[in-house]
Amino acid sequence: MLEQRYRWKNKELREHVEVLNGSKAPSIILQNATFLHSFLRNWLTANIWIYEDRIVYVGEKWPANLSGTEVVDCTDQFVVPGYIEPHVHPFQLYNPQTFAEYASIHGTTTLVNDNLVLALQSDKKKAFSIVKKFSELPSTMYWWCRFDGQTEFAGEDHIFSNGNVKSWLENEAVIQGGELTAWPKLLNGDDMMLHWIQETKRLKKKVEGHFPGASEMTLGKMKLLGADCDHEAMTGQDVLKRLMHGYHVSLRHSSIRPDLPVLLKEMQELGITCYDQITMNSDGSTPSFYKEGISDMLVKIAIEQGVPLIDAYHMVSFNVANYYNLGHLHGSITTGRIANLNILQAKDDPTPVSVLAKGQWVLKDGINQRAFNEFPWEEFDVHPLKLDWTLTKDDLQFSMPLGLHMENTVIMKPYSINMDISADELPEGDESFLMLADRNGKWRINTLIKGFASNVSGFVSSFSNTGDIIIIGKNKDDMLTAFKRMKELGGGIVLVENGEVIAEIPLLVGGSMSDLPMDELVVKEEAMITKLRERGYTHSDPIYSLLFLSSTHLPYIRITPNGIYDVMKKEVLFPTIMR
Repeated sequence: MLEQRYRWKNKELREHVEVLNGSKAPSIILQNATFLHSFLRNWLTANIWIYEDRIVYVGEKWPANLSGTEVVDCTDQFVVPGYIEPHVHPFQLYNPQTFAEYASIHGTTTLVNDNLVLALQSDKKKAFSIVKKFSELPSTMYWWCRFDGQTEFAGEDHIFSNGNVKSWLENEAVIQGGELTAWPKLLNGDDMMLHWIQETKRLKKKVEGHFPGASEMTLGKMKLLGADCDHEAMTGQDVLKRLMHGYHVSLRHSSIRPDLPVLLKEMQELGITCYDQITMNSDGSTPSFYKEGISDMLVKIAIEQGVPLIDAYHMVSFNVANYYNLGHLHGSITTGRIANLNILQAKDDPTPVSVLAKGQWVLKDGINQRAFNEFPWEEFDVHPLKLDWTLTKDDLQFSMPLGLHMENTVIMKPYSINMDISADELPEGDESFLMLADRNGKWRINTLIKGFASNVSGFVSSFSNTGDIIIIGKNKDDMLTAFKRMKELGGGIVLVENGEVIAEIPLLVGGSMSDLPMDELVVKEEAMITKLRERGYTHSDPIYSLLFLSSTHLPYIRITPNGIYDVMKKEVLFPTIMR
């Protein structure tokens, strides 16, 4: 579609020039703005002219035409480019719209989003329509293109067909391929994935890795096969190894890997003082992790760790834009860029008091301008979850000899079940019933999980890696009650004890996302986490624990729509059974 190929049409570009000629007036002028000039790596003072969604002039001049112009005196304030978050999983209980709104009022005005949920749960035409609608938000929304589903399920070859993947890659809103969670398949000869990487490079887009714990040689091989960046460094040495191979490195600070302070400290100890190929990300953390901000939180940590001030800001703006070849649109306060700007009270306080996104105030003098309309999910046939089946006691029959031992949030190992699991309630201890059920009611797989919690009676979630239903607990009656309540809600996460609901998170957007504003969602998430911890959950993030139950890019065993899956041997040990 021709109108999407150019950021501004010819007529609009002519109007931008007319502002400088004086025949049109700017929309907004930031007067006497002390701002970060990223090309000069210095703080300068100038007048910044904005026309609609674009910066049209930066300098000492004053426009001849001020008809209808909003003039904002920025004396004693500081202006930096809008922040860019390069690694967003925008479906972590929140949805892309609610996350974008929350991020924008914290100064993060551009997001690079994972497309996995759209690829798995929407047909291609619908997914692209949703992506286009998101482009109308005040935030700037870019996307990735996944090459695999991160689990084992029937129909994966159809969803990740050559035609579907190439259509995603060619979409104007998609700026990278990956992340490469299935990189072992690539190393073992998956030429289709290699073809998609080649296509990504041909389109001059980036390829994001996913290489936790990778050796120097593995990193070298993945670089040769086309990876450009990796966000999985966990030590300063990991950062150094990636830089030595010519990777761009994105430093992660997330709810399950809050590594940024250690990474920066160890980088400095190793003598890494050039940050030009470094960015920062929060890797799709769960809602409560963001109480202190998004990219502004990362900049604050970097400043506290002694990173030079300009480098700290560049790691969430200038460096990100240049890495994605988007420096002509983002990352600097210079003529021609999109008007994404943060106004600060102090140079070393990255949380803004005012924010412009595409030239529109989303935050002004500390007040949320409510610039985001509610996203029309119903237009895209995305509704609360409607299940036409009911979970029964007959479904809760357990006889599996092999269970899943959750050692931490990430690692799950097989273990032999050596107890009677035929009763309606399990005895004291850290073992619970575990069931994954098809959201359409066609199949199920039942086993035990050890190490999730010690006293969770009934716990049900329609939030999962595959969109199927997770049922956990020690008491079958409470498990059935939790399922019933989740079904009544239209999707959600429900915790039941002694027949009573003690915590719940409604997920009314397709059964996997909340429609609540982030602040309200955080309250519900924290209440749920508190109840789970009181009942023996000891790992870092229960929301990620739900996701990772089916994630076959993690060791060693997972419960998937195909059955109990051995990740290392790449085989189904016990298949799902039909209901």
